[in-house]
Amino acid sequence: MTGFGYNVLGFGTIAKTPIPAYNIQYLVIAGGGSGGGRQGGGGGAGGYLSSVSGESTGGGGTLQSVFIPTVDTAYTVTVGGGGSAASGFIDTNNGKRGSDGSNSVFATVTSTGGGAGGADDEDHRDGNDGGSGGGSYYIHPGGANQSSGTANQGYAGGTSDVGSAPYPGNYGPGGGGAGQIGQNGVHASEIVGDGGDGLASSITGSSVTRGGGGAGGAWIYNWSSHSATLGIGGTGGGASTPTSLTSPSAGTANTGGGGAGGTDSVGSGNSQEGSNGGSGVVILKIPTEFYSSTTSGSPTVSTDGDYTILVYNSSGSYTG
Repeated sequence: MTGFGYNVLGFGTIAKTPIPAYNIQYLVIAGGGSGGGRQGGGGGAGGYLSSVSGESTGGGGTLQSVFIPTVDTAYTVTVGGGGSAASGFIDTNNGKRGSDGSNSVFATVTSTGGGAGGADDEDHRDGNDGGSGGGSYYIHPGGANQSSGTANQGYAGGTSDVGSAPYPGNYGPGGGGAGQIGQNGVHASEIVGDGGDGLASSITGSSVTRGGGGAGGAWIYNWSSHSATLGIGGTGGGASTPTSLTSPSAGTANTGGGGAGGTDSVGSGNSQEGSNGGSGVVILKIPTEFYSSTTSGSPTVSTDGDYTILVYNSSGSYTG
């Protein structure tokens, strides 16, 4: 006979009915890059990989395939940290490039850490490639190369045009986001670049936007005589550019947001350093009838209709 999921076989043997193959939908977001120092570019958002039906993955790419687990197999979950802000100057005047965010992983799915924002030192101008790219800073007479995002994960960072001396100010570009390229910094219009927008997901049952790029930084000769338009972080946790004498905001934790570029003004020595990127997150959507309840790392567990939702804000595992 058959009862409660077990088959009673001949010879008194009891065999458990195999669990059929089932799908896990996921959202895997890496840590965001940090912003470049002193008038630098914003950090790129962490890579955004989604397999959630009806939603979007990063960079305008192809929605990822769902994951099919093997029963009784433990799968690693790694939540990437945000990039740390660069410390100090290259010399007494020039800022350093930020640092990249770290990758996030679920089983065989890896999202790439966000790229660091560039700075005004001639060897640190390029924003780094990443899940989304960091902003690349131009300053007269040099140039910088635009960073790239990773396919299916995020967009490129912005760039700044080449300003002309004498400078009223320098205006950094935004880092790329999961849903949009970073905005350019424009000297003639005194515009600091916004971070690229993130993407909204309802994988938890409520719509939340994550994966925004960090805004650019600025250097203003005289804040009282210039009406610079300061950048804002991309929706989804990208940090915003501060006003003078205020430290830039870090990317928001567990959104993969990029950090802002540092802002400076003459003689103040204020917020020359960029800000940290935000840590990533891994979210799993599992049919409740197949949910094993075997986890590590203390994910937040909730239900939404017929699904159990696991939110990992730190590393752990799930056993299929």
